[in-house]
Amino acid sequence: MAQSFSAAAKAEVCRAMPQKSCCALAECFGILLYCNSFQPEGIRIITESREFACILPKLFKKAFCLSFDSFPSLEAPGKLVFQIREPDKMNRILDAFGFDARDLLALHVNLPVVEEDCCKTAFLRGAFLAGGSVTDPGKGYHMEFATTHQSVARETDALIREVMAFPPKMARRGGGQVLYLKQSEQISDFLTYLGAPLAAMGIMEARLEKELNNKVNRRCNCDDANISKVVEAAQEQMAAIRILKEAGMLEKLPPKLLQAALVRQENPSASLSELAAMVEPPITKPAMNSRMKKLVLLAKETAK
Repeated sequence: MAQSFSAAAKAEVCRAMPQKSCCALAECFGILLYCNSFQPEGIRIITESREFACILPKLFKKAFCLSFDSFPSLEAPGKLVFQIREPDKMNRILDAFGFDARDLLALHVNLPVVEEDCCKTAFLRGAFLAGGSVTDPGKGYHMEFATTHQSVARETDALIREVMAFPPKMARRGGGQVLYLKQSEQISDFLTYLGAPLAAMGIMEARLEKELNNKVNRRCNCDDANISKVVEAAQEQMAAIRILKEAGMLEKLPPKLLQAALVRQENPSASLSELAAMVEPPITKPAMNSRMKKLVLLAKETAK
């Protein structure tokens, strides 16, 4: 089965492991605040990304010097579930983020954990891996981060504004909060920031392809409209010449108008430019247009 665009972007983000312990801690913080469940009694992280599942134990080892209580085989099909339930491990994790297990009703982004620029990036990488997604740009432009914690969404919003200099939008979905972006340039810049430049390039290539297709469509529509106008004008001119001919006035026309009428009769589908080049001596397109308008006017007066 082909990998989705979102899965490919996450796989690209997973290629770079944090080198510093503070960044590993910040990335784990983003993962936990955007994962399936982060409560005093336990942690539950669910993912379909094999690349994310591969680095997850390494991140927790580097950040907390601990391992998961239960974890899946990477060969297992479907969703992969990682869990921690041991109280000692939970206390170590909560202490690392300045949380108290007795007062964990409302999680929030503890600012000292994301104080450094490198840690801000790591936090957002973790949030994207655990609770983020990005739509295939061939279908539309949409990138989002979903969390069940309102304070976390609000504080992540402020963090994105700080590091990216553009604001995401926020919406409620079910019992959670969603931060999202809809502009292709913003999504591309954000993916580059997170460490997924190939996915970012895919966004821009899709945008350029859409713009090119739109230009081609507009040009085709414009050409079709122009062709229709040329055909309608030629039909009107041919009808005018028939009226003048039936009224016995065609041969009485001034030489220049007669010449224009005859060349149009012989070339009913030619453009004005082509007709202008056929007369002797050749004339300009505006001159031929002027003669045709006079023929149409004469025909209308004759038909009255």
